[in-house]
Amino acid sequence: MNTDDLSLRPATPADLSAIAEVHLAARHGAGAAFPPPVHPDEDAHAWVASWDLSAYDVWVAADGDRVAGYARATTTWLDDLYVRPEHQGRGVGAALFDVVTSLRPEGFCLWVFESNTPARAFYRSRGCIELERTDGAGNEEKAPDIRVAWPGPDPVAFLRGLIDETDLVLGDVLARRTALTRAVQSVKPSGERDADREAEITRRVAAVVPELGEERVARIVDVIITESLDASTDSGS
Repeated sequence: MNTDDLSLRPATPADLSAIAEVHLAARHGAGAAFPPPVHPDEDAHAWVASWDLSAYDVWVAADGDRVAGYARATTTWLDDLYVRPEHQGRGVGAALFDVVTSLRPEGFCLWVFESNTPARAFYRSRGCIELERTDGAGNEEKAPDIRVAWPGPDPVAFLRGLIDETDLVLGDVLARRTALTRAVQSVKPSGERDADREAEITRRVAAVVPELGEERVARIVDVIITESLDASTDSGS
């Protein structure tokens, strides 16, 4: 199929049933690249049928009257990009991805399963970079996944924007940690620090961020606890 034969257009409610079929065909045809499904096919049809098309940008690539693939995006995320197995490798995915980049020229993120090496290669070929990895605890399939970003024409500005968002989350966590430390100090019979507990905290945190390693995490944990205790003392004086 020549991509010149493709029709790229926004989806309509009449396309939703065909979009569900594309979604299922792509996932079932991916083999080991995808973890086993956790919902029956009829649930996928009901889920897609419930989409509010005013809340997303959903585009379809049609080959004649047949929907060959689709993409669904929010303001900052590419939520879905699926192509029927028989249309894969023919430029359909690339055409849909290019539509999304034209709609989100400043950049966006997406999630891809770690096992989905064909998709990871596709996104790398489109200028995407792999960011954080997870153990899959946050997805329904409980399968390791990777946050991927298409950083747009100014990657530094885009990535700094993600850092700014993360720093706000970090600030919120530090505020909660400080408040909890103050609460513990108000009921703790001794003001001494518990070395065994701090070592266990370090091990737990290091397991979440293995790239830092226990030694670096231990230094960070020590600073957080020291400064939280110091702030608790200040607030109580």
